Amino acid sequence: MTSITSASNDRVKLVRALQSQAKTRRREGKIVLEGVRLITDALDSGSTPDFVLYTSELTNTGRALLARLKELHVACFEVTDELMSVMADTDTPQGFLAVVPTPQPALTEQPTLLLLLDGVADPGNMGTILRTAAAVGVEMVVLLPGCVDAFSPKVLRSAMGAHFRIALTSQNWDQFSANYPDLPLYVADADGTQPYYAVDWKQPAGLVIGGEARGANSSAYTAAHSVISIPMNAGAESLNAAIATAVILFECKRQRTLG
Repeated sequence: MTSITSASNDRVKLVRALQSQAKTRRREGKIVLEGVRLITDALDSGSTPDFVLYTSELTNTGRALLARLKELHVACFEVTDELMSVMADTDTPQGFLAVVPTPQPALTEQPTLLLLLDGVADPGNMGTILRTAAAVGVEMVVLLPGCVDAFSPKVLRSAMGAHFRIALTSQNWDQFSANYPDLPLYVADADGTQPYYAVDWKQPAGLVIGGEARGANSSAYTAAHSVISIPMNAGAESLNAAIATAVILFECKRQRTLG
């Protein structure tokens, strides 16, 4: 284990590019994970970092992680607090950065529960939705046009390791329709006529969640088996995308667990 002191170091420059540029993440097939928790999740999933950067002030969990990385022969480099601040996306860096291959869990050919995100542009919402989907047991998330980059730093932090537990794929509506022509789709909409709990979620299904600003694309409504809503008291503001997704998906889990 050696140290890096210069911002012109190639590894430092790679981290900064991966943090700020989606095109670099796509070209390199790599992402940056910040903090002990996310790096540990990656290791637990079988992912091996290309290299790790850390600062000298380590917690007990940090020292344990460093020892684990050493056993795996991962290249680890100590950096100054100033360099870590330059590279980290957070205001208060956690003292660990890892460059890892972009996770690619296998896609499911015949999913029983699939989530389609149509124009979800807020990174916090995206990350929370992915975390919820992984908790419920969604087999695959389809990212339709207009979605934020699912591997951006804020999404990675909000998802809390979900990227390593759930398959993600980017498709347009034509591609999805060709790949899954017979899967019943349910579009979540505040004006939907069917309550979300009236759907038989024990059957194979796809849930469509639209973006925060414009909702789902018209193609979603054309393909939908039903448009569903979450009943609320009169005058209440509609739920944001992440909360609405959680409410519906945990009803799916409830039905499937009882069933």
